Amino acid sequence: MKTIPVESGLLLAGILFMLGMISVLVRRNIIFMLISVEIMLNAAGLAFIVAGSKWVQPDGQVMFIFILTMAAAEVSVGLALILQIYHQLKTLDSDAANKMNG
Repeated sequence: MKTIPVESGLLLAGILFMLGMISVLVRRNIIFMLISVEIMLNAAGLAFIVAGSKWVQPDGQVMFIFILTMAAAEVSVGLALILQIYHQLKTLDSDAANKMNG
């Protein structure tokens, strides 16, 4: 069975993280921003798994489970906020959220 070099896995994780970060900075739609944050979390999880496989330790997989748990909580809170913003502003543009006052 062939193994993937650690450098390749970390390079892929870095590329995915950069794509997610650029997408968060460029996009104005809140749903696409939430998806981009998910891509960034998955890239971090991939980096943990690659590092864990290099040292033949299950720590990377345990950290990935924590990342998945945090991502699920982030999605539930994020979608609730998105629904509330859409209910009040009738748009999903992040610039329109500046109009909301306490």
